[in-house]
Amino acid sequence: MSPVSPTLNAARRERDLRALGDTPDVDVVVIGGGVTGVGVALDAAARGLSTVLVERADFAFGTSRWSSKLVHGGLRYLASGRVGIAHESAVERGILFGNAPHLVRALPQVVPLVPEVNGAQAALIRAGFAAGDALRVAARTSSSTLPRSRRIAPAETLRLAPTVRRAGLRGGLQAWDGQLVDDARLVVALARTAAGAGATVLTRVEAVAADGNSVQLRDTMTGETLSVAARAVINATGVWAGEVDGSIELRPSRGTHLVFDAAAFGGLNASLTVPVAGSIGRFVFAFPAAHGRVYLGLTDEDAPGPIPDEPMPTESEIDFLLDTINTVLREPLTRADIRGRFAGLRPLLKTADDSTADISREHAILRSPNGLLTVVGGKLTTYRRMAEDAVDAAVAGAGLAAGPCRTAALPLVGAVAGADRDAIDAPAVLIDRYGTDAREIVELWSTDPSSREAVAPGIDVTAAEFTFAVTNELATTVDDLLDRRTRIGLVREDREAAVPAAEKAIARQD
Repeated sequence: MSPVSPTLNAARRERDLRALGDTPDVDVVVIGGGVTGVGVALDAAARGLSTVLVERADFAFGTSRWSSKLVHGGLRYLASGRVGIAHESAVERGILFGNAPHLVRALPQVVPLVPEVNGAQAALIRAGFAAGDALRVAARTSSSTLPRSRRIAPAETLRLAPTVRRAGLRGGLQAWDGQLVDDARLVVALARTAAGAGATVLTRVEAVAADGNSVQLRDTMTGETLSVAARAVINATGVWAGEVDGSIELRPSRGTHLVFDAAAFGGLNASLTVPVAGSIGRFVFAFPAAHGRVYLGLTDEDAPGPIPDEPMPTESEIDFLLDTINTVLREPLTRADIRGRFAGLRPLLKTADDSTADISREHAILRSPNGLLTVVGGKLTTYRRMAEDAVDAAVAGAGLAAGPCRTAALPLVGAVAGADRDAIDAPAVLIDRYGTDAREIVELWSTDPSSREAVAPGIDVTAAEFTFAVTNELATTVDDLLDRRTRIGLVREDREAAVPAAEKAIARQD
């Protein structure tokens, strides 16, 4: 059963800021509105702690919107012997299937057995998929949720991935993993669930200074400042963690994706997974995504220097992705087929010997000399466990009176599955994005028929969804609507076409 849907909007933001000014003393302040930060806020509030989350821009403004939108079971970590993090990933994947069934779906992944994949390589991949099955069993995820891996015939391989090269195709290897409808929508659902649990959730509020017991805040919309006393302060700003706590040095790596029309892959029905030549356990994959698109990723490149708000792919990364996927396609893709591109930065911790410790998978909780707690590393799939560990550290360090962690069995806003989902009278695409809140979108259609119109030609987003984002999901700018509440903005031409509808929705709140 989904919790009651809380309303986050500009009016509530103003009320919450006034209330915080009247009583600027709380148990926990969380800095950062990405998946980790909102996860920490939800965990803390659900334990009964008075909690404030501040984000200087918007929910999922950073790395949390640039992921592969996949919920990994940790299979790739087994290749390097990291059994613990692999098992943790599989467990957290299962929890996310239970807590947000409307946002997570099972996705088949197919490795086509083309001549370039020899028998020994195929056997190694098959063994890896079998290990993934064992991880799923150990994590107690049912095979009805994620079926067992298997070998499939050429015809089945082509049904799932129609543009695969037929010549010499011996069939394929199929396994299953999780896929999010969208990573930014998960972050928004977490933020609203945290607000429903009692947290104060504020965007466009910057932490200009912080230590273990206080935060100096600035409302970036008005310029007003506010000091808040806290018994614990948690820095969950990801690749920007070193800007909040100068004792932390990060050296990020960049993961790049390309965006295509679904037609370029002939109606892809699975994650088309291609081994990277010369490597063990590394793949490039193309998979169906929202708004009739396909995403192709992923790279892993060192990205030193200043942290940009929007990282940009390099030309060599684009070449790498195209060259790798083209090894299995009948007709090679070219740069002319690319509709968009995006890149995200993973936080790597710089160590004393100037090497990097990859904690983008294995997270860490660090305590600054001034008492500030920082949670770094991890990945989207394990956000809940990261949050639990961060709040545990805050409770222990500050001696807070708090209940146990509840998030392993706490449904997110909109959560619905099975017969309850079938009973919702709304299009499936709306239920995928909003769960039980899809009813509110349909109600808006009824009261204002014009709100059923698409925000741009060929885009499967209606004006009512922009309205809902403004009135319920704290969207305050055109960018919020186009780049995070929806992902229309990943394709420039689509973004330009939808700007007028987004401007109209924002203007209505003023």
